Amino acid sequence: MVQDVAEAAGARLTTQADSLIRAAQRGDQDAFEQLVRAYDQSVLRHAMNLLRSPEEARDVYQEVFLKVFRNLHTFRFDCSFHTWLYRIVTNVCLDHLRKRGVRKEEPAVVETGEGPLDRLENVEETSAHADPERNMWNRQLHERIEEGMRDLTPRERMVFELRHYEGLRLRNIGEILGTTEDAAKNCLFRATQKMRSALGDLV
Repeated sequence: MVQDVAEAAGARLTTQADSLIRAAQRGDQDAFEQLVRAYDQSVLRHAMNLLRSPEEARDVYQEVFLKVFRNLHTFRFDCSFHTWLYRIVTNVCLDHLRKRGVRKEEPAVVETGEGPLDRLENVEETSAHADPERNMWNRQLHERIEEGMRDLTPRERMVFELRHYEGLRLRNIGEILGTTEDAAKNCLFRATQKMRSALGDLV
């Protein structure tokens, strides 16, 4: 019963998105702006998780929606709009990661005007009554996670983020990256092995 209700709600949302997309493809500016509002936080959060940089995330945000505006007419509804959009975000983020060359140190905690967007920054407990030993363990875990993420290749990091922080299935990740589900699975395995090695005795 609950699943039926959820599926019906999802179908309605898909129908609404499809209507907006078709209207935007016909040149309806208001429909395009509604699409942007519907997905802007998701795009920004995804870029922040991948790049760990507010400045770069904002640049990616602008670049992504410019690409969407220019290429929306090519969307043929043969995949979900979410998958199509994430493919653009992922490719733009990969370009930014490759352009960095030698990876620089990145802030462990990222704050923006609207609060933290990095999902790892809340590891440490800030309560005055928190267990000091637990706080120390949380700090060490946070640092190890950040170190491990920096050691991943751009593609490994992308797959790891999409699976564990965005909650996407491997089939969807493969679609987003333009590869197979098996290739995404192998990439996730390599990333997971590296992360386990980085975490060492903490897990």
